[in-house]
Amino acid sequence: MKKFNYTINGIKYRVEINSIEGNVAEVTVNGSTYKVELDKEQEVKQMPKPTPVSRPTTTATPKPAAAPAPAAAAPAAGGSGAPVVSPLPGVIIGVHCKVGDEVKRGQRILVLEAMKMENDIKADRDGTITSIAVSQGDNVQEGATLVTIG
Repeated sequence: MKKFNYTINGIKYRVEINSIEGNVAEVTVNGSTYKVELDKEQEVKQMPKPTPVSRPTTTATPKPAAAPAPAAAAPAAGGSGAPVVSPLPGVIIGVHCKVGDEVKRGQRILVLEAMKMENDIKADRDGTITSIAVSQGDNVQEGATLVTIG
């Protein structure tokens, strides 16, 4: 498994390439697992080279990096604590927590539909939900604060 750390538009991403089969790779970005389809079989063969820095970014987060994030996306909406931010632009299709809920690291708190795939947004730490900045059906940009865990 290869691991990479990126900073895109001031947001840090930890990317792990779990497996590659044909032109489909399973990657984990900041604790959320995604299946991504690579454009060409040829690109899969290039991944093992020593400098594949742009490959995971291109396959896992290219369109979000190209789209400018809105200035209002970074601040937490209301609560004190650490924000959980959207790794990709998309639509919130499920909210699985409410303010005051105790959550554990890795627990699913939201579902984000991005690029026709459902992505679980998981708590990145143990704590209490202090604010929820989104609701079902909301469109969100990359880096937008979704919930705050205190």
